[in-house]
Amino acid sequence: MKYLITTFGCQANLADSEKTARVMESAGFAPAKNETELLGGGNSVLIFNTCSVRQKAEDRVFGLNRKLEELKNKNPELKIILTGCMTHYGKDELKKRLPLFDHFVDMKDIETLPKLLDKNATYNKRSHFLGSILNDDKSVSGISALIPVSNGCDKFCTYCIVPLARGREVSRPVEEILKDVKKAVDNGAKEIWLLGQTVNSYKNGVVDFSKLLRIINYVPGDFWIRFTSPHPKDFSDDLIKAMAECEKFARYINLPVQSGNNAVLKRMGRPYTVGHYKKLIKKIRKNIPDIAISTDVIVGFPGETRKQFEGTKKLFEEIKFDMAFLSEYSPRPKTAAAKMFKDDVPHKEKEARKDELNEILKKTALENNKKLVGKIVKVLNGRTEGNKPIELDKKYDKNNFVLAKVFKANVWSLKGKLL
Repeated sequence: MKYLITTFGCQANLADSEKTARVMESAGFAPAKNETELLGGGNSVLIFNTCSVRQKAEDRVFGLNRKLEELKNKNPELKIILTGCMTHYGKDELKKRLPLFDHFVDMKDIETLPKLLDKNATYNKRSHFLGSILNDDKSVSGISALIPVSNGCDKFCTYCIVPLARGREVSRPVEEILKDVKKAVDNGAKEIWLLGQTVNSYKNGVVDFSKLLRIINYVPGDFWIRFTSPHPKDFSDDLIKAMAECEKFARYINLPVQSGNNAVLKRMGRPYTVGHYKKLIKKIRKNIPDIAISTDVIVGFPGETRKQFEGTKKLFEEIKFDMAFLSEYSPRPKTAAAKMFKDDVPHKEKEARKDELNEILKKTALENNKKLVGKIVKVLNGRTEGNKPIELDKKYDKNNFVLAKVFKANVWSLKGKLL
């Protein structure tokens, strides 16, 4: 019995897929290397962990029918499962559009999957918390460990499907998180990613996210701490202080701004202003001068005029981001924006706005990278502490930290000499 998981979406989905793998292995399934290994007959399972944040991610799933038909013809016993964010559509609608799928399982119920596949199967049901670990010996391995600290979101940005797909925000107990971090470090992890839809709104008893960061910083071992994705509204002065004080915090942060215009931010349901965001960046850089900063932006939100978009361009020129994740607005079913606003910015205009931001970004990214030439940087698996790709002149152990001297800066990467 073999299984294969295909994951769409963010790091939280990758963590969910790790959990799903533990569920399958606890029920006696072995991981397959590729789809071909599922075609030998028997109870093989193909699992798609889906994403609803962007229309393109959903379109990739809805476009699978022909491929799945071929797989089913080669192995009629193959079971095909859909889990993840797209389950918010409901089983009836999904079955109409994806008739070749055998089961649609909400991620919070993924521990019941073996029973759906085989009524005689056994499984270890410990917790319905998304990201809970079922098999301590295999829970977190590799040099990078993805550890959810919370699941769901209470922010309800008008464009976002996450609160509908993942539910209201729930924070994990500190003890569980700490146990996972220690296990990951014991298993050789050199990079701990703390995950949450609005990770810095974490709250468990008296422990907020800044305290959690400090607690994890005390865990013995040589490793970096990273986190994603924070929300500007909950980015406190104490969190900035904790980031500066914790020597294990990797000097990189992705802080989504989404738009450089206050009116657009208001329509998006983002409870901060451009001025607040700029002050926040200034505080972060004052306390952590060597930090690399990236952001997320949605272009072409309903009603966004050319003048309003110019505000986003101006923000890019002022902040000088190291990287940005740019996306074109696409209406998500059931969200407030889809109900209230007409998607009135033409596709070509959205593409043009993305291109304009990318041109600014190329200049600022190169400018920032050039400042690193001649500097000695810490490297893990081809990336610096500032999360910049770096190519070294010699082979090295990518599972451990090494030092390198940067001798060349490109727009999106660096080149360095191994020390």
